[in-house]
Amino acid sequence: MKDNKNKIGSSRREFIKTGAAAAAGFMVVPRHVLGGAGFIAPSDKLVVAGIGVGGKGESDLRSFYDSGKAEIAYLCDVDDRRAAGSVKRFPKAKYYKDFREMLDKEHKHIDAVSVSGPDHNHAIHALPAMQLGKHVYVQKPLTHDVYEARVLTEAAKKYKVITQMGNQGASGDGVRILREWFDAGLIGDVHTIYTWTNRPVWPQGIQWPEQKADIPKELDWDLWLGTAPYKDYVDKLVPFNWRGWWDYGTGALGDMGCHIMEAPFSILGLQYVKDVQASVGSVYVDEFKRGYFPESCPPSSYAVLTFPKSAKTSGDVTIHWMDGGIQPQRPEELGPNEMFGDGGNGILFIGSKGKMMADTYAENPRLLPTSLTEQHKLPVKYERVPSSASGHYAQWVEACIAGYGNKEVSAPFEISGPLTEALLMANLAIRGSDLRIENNYPGRNLKLIWDNDNMKVTNFDEVNQFVKRQYRQGWELAV
Repeated sequence: MKDNKNKIGSSRREFIKTGAAAAAGFMVVPRHVLGGAGFIAPSDKLVVAGIGVGGKGESDLRSFYDSGKAEIAYLCDVDDRRAAGSVKRFPKAKYYKDFREMLDKEHKHIDAVSVSGPDHNHAIHALPAMQLGKHVYVQKPLTHDVYEARVLTEAAKKYKVITQMGNQGASGDGVRILREWFDAGLIGDVHTIYTWTNRPVWPQGIQWPEQKADIPKELDWDLWLGTAPYKDYVDKLVPFNWRGWWDYGTGALGDMGCHIMEAPFSILGLQYVKDVQASVGSVYVDEFKRGYFPESCPPSSYAVLTFPKSAKTSGDVTIHWMDGGIQPQRPEELGPNEMFGDGGNGILFIGSKGKMMADTYAENPRLLPTSLTEQHKLPVKYERVPSSASGHYAQWVEACIAGYGNKEVSAPFEISGPLTEALLMANLAIRGSDLRIENNYPGRNLKLIWDNDNMKVTNFDEVNQFVKRQYRQGWELAV
C-alpha cells in the first residue's frame, strides 16, 4: 500500500490555519477602475478550482465559465488523459494532480471548488475546501456513504459556504411547474410516487476481473483510489465503469436517483427515510447456481422507501425506485400509445385527487390524463431560474459572488444532503439483501428500520458497516 503521500490530517490543519489569513488579505479592485459600464472586473469574478476536470467535470467547468462571471484558474486531475480537454480549453489555469497540493499552495487565490471525480472521493475532496471557507459545487451523488452526506450537510452550515449539488434538474422549470400544480391542490394529497431508470448502462452483477493490467503512465492510480481499499489496477474501470463497483460507485441509484427523486423530495418537503426495503436482480452462472458478486452492484434493483409525514403531506409517503429497465404499471389515465415518462426514466406522482408525471430532471411535466395539462395554466408562483436547468451553474456562481445568505441556490446541501442520504439508504437495503453470511442471505425479505439521529439500522446490524465505510489508512475524513 502506498500511503507516503496520504497525510490528509496534517495538511488539513495547515489549510485551516492559513485560510483565515488568506481571506483577510484579499483586496477587491473597484469595477470602474478597470473598465467601463458593464465591465466585469477580475475581482468580481469567482476564481474556481476544479478537482476532476475530465468528462462531466470538463462540462461543469465550461458551464461555470460560460456564465461570464467565473475564472477557471486551477485544474486538478489524477489522469492527464482525462484532463487534456480542460487543459486545452483553459491554458492559463495551473494544473495539479494532487488536490492536497493544490489546496495547500493555492488556497489563498481560490474562491470556490468544483468536485467531479468518482463518488468514493467526493467527500474527501469537498470537505477540506469547505473547511478553508471555499464555496463548493459537488457532482451527484453528493457522497458515497450516508455518514459523509451528513458530514457535508453540517459542514455547509458550520463554514457558511455556498453549496450546490450537480443535479441540474433542481433548477429546471419542470419541478417548479409540478410544485405549482401540487400547491394548487390539482392532484390532492400525494401518498405514493414511482421513480424509475433504464440505468445501469455499465456492467453490473459481474465478477471482479482476475487479470491485473499495467497502469497507464498518465494515471496516478494511488490518488485515483483515494479512500478506497488498495487493489491492483484493472482494465475498463477508469474512467466510467467504476460506477458499478461498491468500493467506488453507488450504482444506478447514485447516478440517476438525484436527478429523478429530487422533484418528489423538494415538492413534498421530505427529509429522512423511516424505513426501506429492496429486492435485487439475480445472475445465474449455471443451472440453479446463483452467482455471488459482492463487490459489484446488482444488475437491477427495486427499493421501497417510506418517509414520515412532512409539512406538505397528510401522512407517510412511499417512494418506489426501480432500475435496470424495470418500470411500474402504466397508469390507467395514460393513453396506450403515450410515452410513460421519457421511455427510459420517469416520475409518477399519485395523489388523492389525481396524478402527474414527468421525465428525467422533472422535464416535460404532465397532468394525467395529459389533456388536463393544457387546461391548467397557473400563474407563476416560483421564480424561474434563467436558462432553466442549464442555469444551475450560473446560479451557483452568482450566489458565491453575492456571499453567504444573499442569494438562493436550487440544490444546497441543506436539501441535497438529506436527498443523498435517502438514496444511499436505499442502497443499504440493496446491499443488505445481497449480503451473504455463512451461505445464507439474512437481509433478504427484511424492512430496514432507520434510526436517523444515530444514523444506524436498528434491526439488521450487519448492514451498518456500509453507513460509514472503512477508509484506506491515511485517507480518513478529518471532521
